[in-house]
Amino acid sequence: MKKTILSLMAVAAMSTTALAADFKPALVYGTGGKFDKSFNESAYNGAEKFKADTGVEYRDFEPTGDAQGEQAILNFASMGFNPVVALSFAWKSAVEKIAPQFPDTEFYIVDDVIEAPNVQSVVFKEEQGSYLVGLLGAMKSETGTVGFVGGMDIPLIHKFGCGYAQGAHAANENVKVLRNFVGTTGAAWNDPVKAGELTKNQMDQGADVIYAAAGASGLGVLQAAADAEKYSIGVDSNQNYVHPGSVLTSMVKRVDNAVYDAFKGSQDGTFEAGVNSLGVAEDGVGWAYDENNKALITEEMMAAVEKAKEGIISGEIEVHDYAVDNTCPY
Repeated sequence: MKKTILSLMAVAAMSTTALAADFKPALVYGTGGKFDKSFNESAYNGAEKFKADTGVEYRDFEPTGDAQGEQAILNFASMGFNPVVALSFAWKSAVEKIAPQFPDTEFYIVDDVIEAPNVQSVVFKEEQGSYLVGLLGAMKSETGTVGFVGGMDIPLIHKFGCGYAQGAHAANENVKVLRNFVGTTGAAWNDPVKAGELTKNQMDQGADVIYAAAGASGLGVLQAAADAEKYSIGVDSNQNYVHPGSVLTSMVKRVDNAVYDAFKGSQDGTFEAGVNSLGVAEDGVGWAYDENNKALITEEMMAAVEKAKEGIISGEIEVHDYAVDNTCPY
């Protein structure tokens, strides 16, 4: 009897070891570089936190183009990595094509929606976080003109711009909001020079607070504003530290939490296909306040943004989602 129990324990131990060996998470970044101080870097930080907390290694890949991204997703799935996190709307068609070929692999796509039994779609209510920073931007502006520099001219980035404009108008109904985009291809995420030029042009038109939603290109916005002693607003990661005293705040999009939760969910066996939508109420988006910008945020601004946050959560404030009808009334 004792021998039988020991044998069962040995089998259980072997099964546990086998399951641990089978869990091999992988992450494919969006184009723009892993260390963009923004979207991709936030995802990297989430993966690193997971590794630190669990001791589980992961693999990642930095594609420089669409073909590389699709190949990386296919390679990871083929090599038995599970889950595979595709960190960009740009990988939608790739995941749609690859996921059916690997029905036992769990896929996550961030920033787009795919209906498949082995895919979880993680999306954010970027318009809500952008509303909060737009409110702060218009309250801080002395000229009554604020700017927005988006990366790629797509509906997703218009969500940022429209929410920002709505928040700005909530603070000042007469505010002027200037909007430009870096480009129409993936290269728009990694062109800080072009983004800086757009920022200078907006400042020439009177903008004294400029919100960047442009990946690595956004660093050009932050630099141009700092050089001109104006204010900028960062995005995705907390970018307040990049130019302390010049970055008014950052619209934080918790991609780090999304990646961490994806890895953990697959590890724990709690993966669910479908759409996971994260807004202010879920702490998926928000605004950044720390030692780098606390001198810039007045008590009046703090009270206003916290009230707006409560209003969004309660439903009293409805932030327009550009993606619903591809229009922006602000």
